[in-house]
Formats: sequence, C-alpha cells, structure tokens
Amino acid sequence: MTRLSRRQFVGSTASAAAAFAVTSSLPGRTLRAADANSEINLGFISCGGRAGGLMGQFDKVEGVNIAGLCDVDENRLGAAKQRFPKAQAWTDLRELIDSPEIDAVVIATCNHWHCLAAIWAMEAGKDVYVEKPLSHSQWEGRQTVAAARKYNKVCQIGTQQRSDPMQAEIKKFLHEEKALGEIKSARVNRYGVRPSIGKRDTPLEIEKNVAYDLWLGPAADEPIYREKLHYDWHWDWNTGSGEMGNWGVHVLDDCRNNIFQDSVALPQRVLGGGGRVVLNDAGETPNVHFAYFDTGSIPVVIGLSNLPAQPGGKKSPTHPGPASGYMAYCEGGRFEGQRGGAAAYDNDGKKIKEFKGNRGDVVHQQNFIDAVRAQDSGLLNADVAVGNDSTGWCNLANVAFQAGSDFSRDAAGEVKLDEWDALLAEMDQHLAAHDLKLDGPGIKLSPMLSLDSETEQFVGSGAEVANGLLRRQYRKGYEVPEII
Repeated sequence: MTRLSRRQFVGSTASAAAAFAVTSSLPGRTLRAADANSEINLGFISCGGRAGGLMGQFDKVEGVNIAGLCDVDENRLGAAKQRFPKAQAWTDLRELIDSPEIDAVVIATCNHWHCLAAIWAMEAGKDVYVEKPLSHSQWEGRQTVAAARKYNKVCQIGTQQRSDPMQAEIKKFLHEEKALGEIKSARVNRYGVRPSIGKRDTPLEIEKNVAYDLWLGPAADEPIYREKLHYDWHWDWNTGSGEMGNWGVHVLDDCRNNIFQDSVALPQRVLGGGGRVVLNDAGETPNVHFAYFDTGSIPVVIGLSNLPAQPGGKKSPTHPGPASGYMAYCEGGRFEGQRGGAAAYDNDGKKIKEFKGNRGDVVHQQNFIDAVRAQDSGLLNADVAVGNDSTGWCNLANVAFQAGSDFSRDAAGEVKLDEWDALLAEMDQHLAAHDLKLDGPGIKLSPMLSLDSETEQFVGSGAEVANGLLRRQYRKGYEVPEII
C-alpha cells in the first residue's frame, strides 16, 4: 500500500471519524465490538520482541483475532505474517489505524512512539493497549490521558502485574489488616546486568528493509553510533527512557499500587543521580541510577544498576530485597514484593507470610478485552491515568539525572533517611569495585527538585533546567497534539 502522509491520513479518516462520532457518543458502543460475544480484531503496531510475546498472550484470549500487523522493518513484519498468515500487513501505522476492520490496537513500539500512536488510534476510534512506559516525556503522557477521556476510549497500560490477584491480597495484608503496622518508608530495586551496546566510529547504516522515517517518527533525526538499531534504542534519550523507564516503571508501579494504593500520583520532590560508567559505549542513559522521592507521606528511594558486582562478572552487586521489586519498612517488620511473589518478615527477620501470584500474563490482556467489550474503562486494572502517574515517577527520576551536575555529598545529605544513606553506601561500594567513586568523575546528582502538583512543573532551585526536560521537540509531521 502507498504510505500516507499525516495530512492524507487525516483526510482519509474524516468520513470514518464522522461515522464514529455517532456511535462513540453512545455508552458501550464501538464501531464493531458492540456485541459482547463478537470477535475483537486486534492490530499490532510493531512486531518486535515484546510484541511477539503479547501476540502469544492475546492469542490465548477467547474471541480475539490478530487481524492486523504493522512494522517499519520488513523482516520483522514478514516473520509476524508467517505466524499469523490471515492478518493484513502494513508498514505505516496510520494505514492500520485507518482500517475499519481493526477494533483495537496494541502498541509495542520504541518508547518515543507510544503516545503519538495511542493518540492517533484513539482519534480514529480505536481502543488501545500500549506498552509501558506510557510516555517519553511527562507532557505527552498527559495528552494521552486527555485523548482517552475526550474520545471515550479504553486505554490500558502494559504493567501486567496489576492484573495479578496477589496484589489485592497484599493490599489487604498491609492496609486492612495492618499486619506489619504502619509503613514508615519504602525502597525499590532494579538490578540486572546489561552488556555494552558498542560504540562505532561512523554512524550506523540503516538497512534498506527499514522505513527509517517512520521508525524515527517524533524523534530527532540524529546519527546513531551503537551497533544495533533495534532494542538498544532504550539507552538513547532520543528514543528511550533507560532502565528507569524500561524496568523501573514496573517496580515503581508496584510500589504505587501496593504501598500507596495509588493515593500518591506524583512525588512532591525528587533528588536523583548516577552515571553511565565503565562501558564506554554509545549509550546515554545511566547504568547506575539512584533517586529519592518525597511523597508527603512515606518516603521512597530507588536503586538501579546494570553493572556487575565485579569487572567482567555476571552477578549484580549485593543489595537488600529482590533484584527487581520493592520493600516496605514497617513498624512490625518488612515486606518484600516482586513480580509473581512476595513475603512478609517480622522485626527478627522471621518469614511470617508468603504470597504467590501469576505475574498477570494473559490475565491482563483478558482484562483489556473485557473492558473493550463492555466499553468501560472502569474495568481496567491499569487505566491510562494510572500508567501516566507510574511512568511519571520514572520520567522525574530521569529528569533529575539529566539536570544533575557533579555529585556532591553535601547535596546528597539533604535527605535525612536511613534507607537513602544505606543506598548511597551500597552504591559507593559498588562503584569502588570498578575503581570509581560516588564523588568522582562520571557520577552526577541533581539539586532537590520541587514539583507543583497542579501544573506538574518544577519550581524553585533547578526548575529552569528541569522544566526544559518535561517536553521534547517533535519532528515535523509527528508532533504530539495538545488535547483540549
């Protein structure tokens, strides 16, 4: 099919949008999925690794038909087409979105495409399942929430652990029964070794099978000096959000869900730092990252590292609690949670209760389809607004890192919290194994950044630099619209 420009796309969907306006104004209606027993035709925007996993999960949900496939890489699109031969295939996501045969879309693109693809889809009358993190910047996340409300569409975020029944048991244990007493503080972890992505002397040559303009979309057209186009976009600020947005969003979402019961949308203040060290590769995002969140109630710290404990090793450094999870420090002990399981300990370190979950896989996809059938966003376990808030913590931690300057122990000492002191001591020891220091070259720390909850803008010290990182510049033709 001929690729459509954005202007052509808008024109071609005008009549469809007009027809949709009639049905979308009625509760519980979409163009095709009004019947609770009807088949839901899904279109996948991206056919990469994560999309492949989601295809397998959605394929297990009764009444779902994978009817559309889209990828800018002909090779990945071809492989998906072999897997689902009856599905229609496109290179341009706007053509998939425009198809009247598609009821809902699944977005598993690079992070920088999530919001624009979701907004375009909802404008065209589609319901949306979008992978985490919701946004590449906090401003565009707000526009996506606004689009879901304006167009009355179902929009689920891919934080699948939200659909694990274990979470309800945890919240009952911690908050209704108060089995460990009051929660005093919390810590979140993400430790997992990742290798170098390489560093080229000349820009990466884009293969002819990739429609690169579409791959870039909203991102700046900049030379790439890593070895691979796919996946390693995570570690480039132009297209990714680093490990904080990749895995951090899962563990921070668990913290928001189970410790705060979503009562805290965004923190009041954030202080963060770290660095991209040791590897000397083309990556920009930190592979050692730490942050403090002042929530106005329970303080939270997060520690993250993609480096091994020792040079050339395969194991992560020693740390308390799960490698990818969260801890609640309580009056009567501590609680440790992670994907698929959790445990509670008394003050003597004795395990007093264990929780087992199902990780949320397939259940989360079923939850989305149930909400699509009912046309009721209230049924969602991870509505777009919830996803925007959890992504926001990651975005703010990334802003703090980017707005930072040389690490200062005096500035770090502004936080009076045992868990923060312990985290920094661990980071000091971790870096020392690589002949580095917290207050040495390559490690940054932000000032304490204060956020106005009403405007979601920083105020006070460091605000000018930090606010400049809350919204990106979009490439012409791929601007995220302001939704009013």
